[in-house]
Amino acid sequence: MATSIAVTSGKGGVGKTNTAVNLATTLCRLGKRVILFDADFGLANAHVLLGTNPKTTTADFLAGKASMAETMTPAPLGLNFISGGSGLIELLNLDNQARYRMLAGLSSLQSEIDYLIVDCPAGASDSTLFFVNAADIALVVLVAEPTSFLDAYALLKAAYLEKNITEFSIMVNMAENSKTAEANFKKFRDIAMRFLDVKLHYAGMIPQSTAIRQSIIQRKPISVSQPKSTLAENYESLARHLMKAQKSTHDAVKFFDGTS
Repeated sequence: MATSIAVTSGKGGVGKTNTAVNLATTLCRLGKRVILFDADFGLANAHVLLGTNPKTTTADFLAGKASMAETMTPAPLGLNFISGGSGLIELLNLDNQARYRMLAGLSSLQSEIDYLIVDCPAGASDSTLFFVNAADIALVVLVAEPTSFLDAYALLKAAYLEKNITEFSIMVNMAENSKTAEANFKKFRDIAMRFLDVKLHYAGMIPQSTAIRQSIIQRKPISVSQPKSTLAENYESLARHLMKAQKSTHDAVKFFDGTS
């Protein structure tokens, strides 16, 4: 059965979408069949990082103009990409009925893929909580800043109290080095677990690097343009960790539940 991973963060500007893109392309490089679904509706920009120009989006699926399979755009390394649509006002205020339709549409593709990576909006919006709740694994991207800690904690609190989600993987982005990344994870974990009955798992780190900024400008993910670099190795370590991560077991309507 396909595995779904929701990538999110407490606040914007921490590299969430870049993480989702490089995680997806890295899994492809490891021989997995992957769909990257940009669920940051109306403000989607994963296509920019991938260097693709989608002709159809989830708006076309919701309007009945295309099947979910027909919204897929070929991306590097055999990745299939589904755009959330940038600047489309009709996607900014979706209700749960529309989200369940997307869930069903994506679930119909499970026989064709091994992993679904969902790039969720930052923060604890209804849309974010819906897709994190539906995913097997929730990956929260964190940076070593007080605002990131505060907003990530608010996200975890909302997910726990509103959706009863108790398992989270945490990735530290833009880190000085591996030692400080783990120290910052432990600091955040201790804060979160002091007040919430949750389990936080360290998924890895990505160091601060001008090469990542340059890859964004060039619209070529590091895992594609520099597959033998240290940064690509960091993304591979993250991917391999998530491939072994424990799946969430809380009661919820999940991606791929009972769908062939």
